[in-house]
Amino acid sequence: MAGLWFDELSVGQTFDHPIRRTVTEADNLLFSAMTHNPAQLHLDEEYMKGTEYGQRIVNSCFTLGLMVGISVGDTTLGTAVANLGWDEVRFPKPVFIGDTLNIKTTVIELRESRSRPDAGIVTFLHEAFNQRGDIVATCKRSGLQRKKPE
Repeated sequence: MAGLWFDELSVGQTFDHPIRRTVTEADNLLFSAMTHNPAQLHLDEEYMKGTEYGQRIVNSCFTLGLMVGISVGDTTLGTAVANLGWDEVRFPKPVFIGDTLNIKTTVIELRESRSRPDAGIVTFLHEAFNQRGDIVATCKRSGLQRKKPE
């Protein structure tokens, strides 16, 4: 089990996740098709040549999912009860096909669960950076995390 128990987390704890991922055209196309998102921003290269970006922008929901997904192995794999929500999701810069993303996670809040003595609520701040070091996505994610069994 790779994830950490609630008791093993501390506010300010940071994870520089070793997995990096280069976003491909297939990622963007498949994700946009699976979620029925026909936006020209994601699918029409010729249309995008006439915009300020000059090229297609990767579907931001894919970027969000990738950012959170990369964090799972180091933080919640096998120890999470449930994802409770994502807050303050931001995309300060676009992600383009061919960008390589790396993810950093910081524990920003911990509290005991009032209804579950065997779990606590953790809030993570996830940040995604492109290969140039630009922040391209951020979000706060709250989850119900198991405590270490006695």
